[in-house]
Amino acid sequence: MEVLQAMGDEIGVQVKNAALSDDEVIRRVIEGEPALFEIIMRRYNQRLFRVTRSIVTNDLEAEDIVQDAYVRAYEHLHEFEGRAQFSTWLTKIAIYEAYARVRRVDYKRVDSISLLEGQGVDMKSKGRDPEEQTYDGELQRVLERAFDALSDDYRSVFMLREIEGLSTAETAECLDISEENVKIRLHRGRALLQRELYSLVGANTSAAFQFLGARCDRMVARVLERILSGNR
Repeated sequence: MEVLQAMGDEIGVQVKNAALSDDEVIRRVIEGEPALFEIIMRRYNQRLFRVTRSIVTNDLEAEDIVQDAYVRAYEHLHEFEGRAQFSTWLTKIAIYEAYARVRRVDYKRVDSISLLEGQGVDMKSKGRDPEEQTYDGELQRVLERAFDALSDDYRSVFMLREIEGLSTAETAECLDISEENVKIRLHRGRALLQRELYSLVGANTSAAFQFLGARCDRMVARVLERILSGNR
């Protein structure tokens, strides 16, 4: 209870520091303000969830991997040398964690529809009537099912480039492949998703694989509790 109370006392501080750069947050965390790590988590929760889910294709598994990736990153913050962007360094840790999990477990893919049911994934667009919202949700589910059917290599590139909006260079660095390889995989991934389907839903792809609201809060609370209690 004392740990949770301490978390509650410190969380309010994050709002005032939300504009800090990644480097400044890291410096202050290393110097003894671990609660500021919440800024990093809220800043990158969605990206890490999306890229890890592109590897394991399971919402709950991806959340678990992201949690472990944050703890690992926190434990090794002093090793970050600034030669790459912090966001790239953090994304690579999450990717490594995801692939390590796949190697450790005989991972069985689960149909994407069953994963979405009951997971609280809200695909509804604000300001649209119920019929339009239902239609939007169906389109997003179709897109996600097509996405999950891609091979691992194509999913990761497509997620980082098209959905997260990283540059070719950033994607190449995150995945440890050449920029030319990124371009080839993205081109082939688009073809496999069928251009007409992507054209139909393309304007709304940023709404897919959301990691906001209660899901984001839950991740932040779990990692902060592990960090502040020393139970990692």
